[in-house]
Amino acid sequence: MKIPRIAYAAFGFALIVIVLDQLTKAWIMGGLDLREMGHIQVLPPLFNLTWVENRGVSFGLFGDGSARWMLSAFSIAVAGILGWWALKADRRLLITAIGLIMGGALGNVIDRIRFGYVVDFLDISGPHFFLGSMKINFPWIFNVADSAICIGVVLLILDSVRAEQEAKVGLAAEKS
Repeated sequence: MKIPRIAYAAFGFALIVIVLDQLTKAWIMGGLDLREMGHIQVLPPLFNLTWVENRGVSFGLFGDGSARWMLSAFSIAVAGILGWWALKADRRLLITAIGLIMGGALGNVIDRIRFGYVVDFLDISGPHFFLGSMKINFPWIFNVADSAICIGVVLLILDSVRAEQEAKVGLAAEKS
């Protein structure tokens, strides 16, 4: 099977995310010893480094670590499906989104397999905003892989909207 040239971009983005994710985690764990320190103020209260061992998924689901292998298998399956999708994709934004999500999923899988948890450390929980009279903080601590997944999902939605708009413009042009 011949791999389309554009698919290599998705795999390249995934590889870049995995490398950056693992390098930052190695620095946090080994060079910075954040695990022992627990918390480092960088730009208080906007940005800090805080050690978190995420044994579950979002919002603390499966936080006891019981789903480690299930979550790992699921993430590998998702990355495989995304890899297959990259072989079929022909839009640059879609390829970028696929690569970021695939790399983020695999970056976190590496942690789950190696440590039994995902290393999170980017903490922007200090800033807050007000929604009416309600004070809202961003409560999550995340990592490079999580960031890539979030950015990838936003790009995926953007690509979907753009593709839909282009299809509508194409249909309108055909009718006239």
